[in-house]
Amino acid sequence: MSSGIVVLIGAGGIGQAIARRQGSGRTVLLADRNPDALTAAAQALEAAGHTVSTHPVDVASRDSVRTLATAAAQLGDVVNVIQTAGLSPVQASPDAILAVDLVGVAIVLEEFGHVVAPSGSGLVVSSMAGHMRALAPLTAEQEHALAYTPTDELTALPFVSAVTDSGVAYALSKRANHLRVQAAAVTWGERGARVNSISPGIILTPLAKEEMSGPGAAGYHAMIKNSAAGRVGTTDEVATAASYLLDAGFVTGSDLLIDGGVIAAMNAGRLGRGR
Repeated sequence: MSSGIVVLIGAGGIGQAIARRQGSGRTVLLADRNPDALTAAAQALEAAGHTVSTHPVDVASRDSVRTLATAAAQLGDVVNVIQTAGLSPVQASPDAILAVDLVGVAIVLEEFGHVVAPSGSGLVVSSMAGHMRALAPLTAEQEHALAYTPTDELTALPFVSAVTDSGVAYALSKRANHLRVQAAAVTWGERGARVNSISPGIILTPLAKEEMSGPGAAGYHAMIKNSAAGRVGTTDEVATAASYLLDAGFVTGSDLLIDGGVIAAMNAGRLGRGR
């Protein structure tokens, strides 16, 4: 018998690792825009013994996310919501990144804030790029705007609409994730629920392999070499940290940086401060 619904948005390696940690004895509602990725991830989780239901979603569409949230609530108590869907700078244009990584995350926080169960919890998988302040420097007023501007007006903010670089769009979006999660912690708390974010560094996934062999390869290898850990991370390590945040009853509105010390190396002057 299912003891709740775990909603996983984004069928990539990190999301699947988190679902394996959180899904035992529960129903995993797996959502993704890519039907092939959705099918493959569902099969992998089912082969590991999990009960899985699937649903298409486009996080950049409020109607699509609202439909997913309604479907999740109809299945049972939504105890976990894990948002991992996103685009990287090597994949997409600035506008596409802002639509998915900035606006899409804000939509998920709003729509699932209406259906998450009391004592439930949410997690946004952000990125260490949100801690690279030199890449997308923001004033206190701009950070407040990212946190509290109505979601449908975010991309109309002058400093957002002016972004023309995919790397800057990505860092700006990930910093906004931290700020939106902190703001959402208040409204989620009114339901007795919690929400946090996690900021992974270089985690060995197919996308990371692609990025590490692309135009920015030298920068990635420098980050790995100069970090405290001196290596890449694994999806299981991210899942361990994610599980803590999903289960830690007194933690909400927080971001956990899990980057092997890359940001620490940047702040210590061992690396450049941008990507």
